[in-house]
Amino acid sequence: MCGIALIASGIHLHLDPAGSAPATEPLPLSLDDLKGALLRRGPDSLGSKRLLLHSNGSSIINKQEIVTSIEDEVTVDTENSHSANESFSSSFLNGETPVEEKAFDIHSFAGELLFLGATLQLRGVTTIVQPLVDKFKNILVYNGEIFGGIPVGCDENDAEILSQYLARCCFGSSQGDDCSCCCTGNEEDSVPDVLSRLKGPWAIVYWQNSTRTLWFGRDAFGRRSLLVHWPTAEDPRLLLSSVAPTLVEHSSAADMQFENGVNQQKYWEELTCGIYSMKIDASILNGRLVGEIKSHEWNNSMVKELIHWERTYVEPTAEELFLSRGSGKASPSVLAEKVLTALRESVLRRTSHKFFQTTACDFREQFSPVAVLFSGGLDSMIIAAILDQCIDPRFDIDLLNVSFDGPSAPDRISARAGKKELGRIAPSRRWRLVEIDADLSNLSSETKHVMSLIHPANTYMDLNIGIALWLASSGDGWVYEERDNKSDEDLQLHNYKSHARIVLVGSGADEQCAGYGRHKTKYKHGSWLGLDEEMRLDMQRIWKRNLGRDDRCIADHGKEARFPFLDEDFIKVLLDIPLWEIADLEQPSGIGDKKILREVARLLGLHEASALPKRAIQVCTFIGPFICACGEFGRELHGMLLCSFLRKQLLIFSIFLS
Repeated sequence: MCGIALIASGIHLHLDPAGSAPATEPLPLSLDDLKGALLRRGPDSLGSKRLLLHSNGSSIINKQEIVTSIEDEVTVDTENSHSANESFSSSFLNGETPVEEKAFDIHSFAGELLFLGATLQLRGVTTIVQPLVDKFKNILVYNGEIFGGIPVGCDENDAEILSQYLARCCFGSSQGDDCSCCCTGNEEDSVPDVLSRLKGPWAIVYWQNSTRTLWFGRDAFGRRSLLVHWPTAEDPRLLLSSVAPTLVEHSSAADMQFENGVNQQKYWEELTCGIYSMKIDASILNGRLVGEIKSHEWNNSMVKELIHWERTYVEPTAEELFLSRGSGKASPSVLAEKVLTALRESVLRRTSHKFFQTTACDFREQFSPVAVLFSGGLDSMIIAAILDQCIDPRFDIDLLNVSFDGPSAPDRISARAGKKELGRIAPSRRWRLVEIDADLSNLSSETKHVMSLIHPANTYMDLNIGIALWLASSGDGWVYEERDNKSDEDLQLHNYKSHARIVLVGSGADEQCAGYGRHKTKYKHGSWLGLDEEMRLDMQRIWKRNLGRDDRCIADHGKEARFPFLDEDFIKVLLDIPLWEIADLEQPSGIGDKKILREVARLLGLHEASALPKRAIQVCTFIGPFICACGEFGRELHGMLLCSFLRKQLLIFSIFLS
């Protein structure tokens, strides 16, 4: 996992069809602030590559050449920095065969692409520093994990493997581009071909040197954050970044909007999921660098199917519904077994690779390489139980639970009960419940920082969720010291900070299994078709509503969120199951909602968790709807946020007015 960024300047861009941003006030962007924000995501190393672009008239043919040079300045291990200049140049006639090599004064460049990469290395056996530059002078900054689509060995780093595949690509795209001008015949695929078949979360910025093309994008579900500033008259640069670093200086809690509000300062926006290219040419008239941004179709039938999210069996017949609700039948268990198998494979893909060892003591006794964002509710209990089946028995499992009301919060109560149930089904595993108690007296400073992380999301609910996510993923809390022959009353609390770099999160369970309260409302008004349409809408907007924001909040602590319920193969399995077997909202709460996952929990032996009813969580202040995420999604993903109830309302109110 990494924090990545690009600053493109000196290039006149044609934005159609990607679109352009409305006019915004110039935002003073400090490169140091940007690096600092990225380093929090990738604390192992920070690197940068500066690509200088220069147009040069050719004396051989009446065309403008684009000459390039790379400057390199790298900070390694975040402590020791060194600078090195690797200056080279090559001359291509708009992507054709080079006619000659020319050196040029780097101070005369007309355009610049600055690539930044801060790395949290989780895979491979040798240290890497991004950006990666191959022998063809292609440049890659990559934030993601490859869990399928192209082979990655357990000892290999997926960014390095992806760089090798991209180096063999030609320019041809799904839009029928003629790549004969730039392909030598040895290329295998186009860049969209390679990216379309990746399974797993990713965001990427890639310079394809042979074609003078910049590629960028994020996966079809937006599981990794990538923000964009489209050029405007006030700020003509193109900027891409995993996180917006400067909002803290320009915002306060008073700027937060209601659920449908719009922040007037729209400098950054979430990049719409997809693959984009910017081919850079030089104007024949004046040598000015120009770039045209295009969006590209996904070149993978499975990805297209998942994006459309169309279920074959939506409306049951009376007989099918009767059989589904019948007692003692075997078919739901058969379907649940299929779901459990797919989910187990999803968790295994996310935890079975060799964990990169940053220090000699990483694999000391009781080390926890993987943690679970844990409420004790249905989704997090299922993930924890399956994780126990997937990782080495010598590893502890940290269960991260946040509370704003100490032991009285419902999520703290359910988390403690959940840990006991996990201990019963997996007694040989050391389960460590990390109780993270929020101090509301420090909420003001934390709020300003979290506001910069959730941006461009800007509702009170986003802020509530973001604060809870950010605190939970810190892993800094308290655990009860476990001793033999001691009752719960005799256990002692001691401070503990989880060093797990991977955090499993239950995002996507409610969207796919009808876990939201509004799903029942849609069902009542629109029956099965209405429910199906609402669930499709949830999945198609999850990238904008949830995942970018959540990725930024979790990654700020140098941890990587992984989403087992959003595995491509798992999503496909759920779509192949009739909707009435996924959920039956005519049934009472705790039975019909997320029906298939409750059956999975019973297969895992989690009988208490399988029957937990949904709890609506909602907190308000006097200045607006300071709303906590409701239902299982809010509990699984973000804990009990600001649940101090009425006795703490005045304190929250005073903080946000200050």
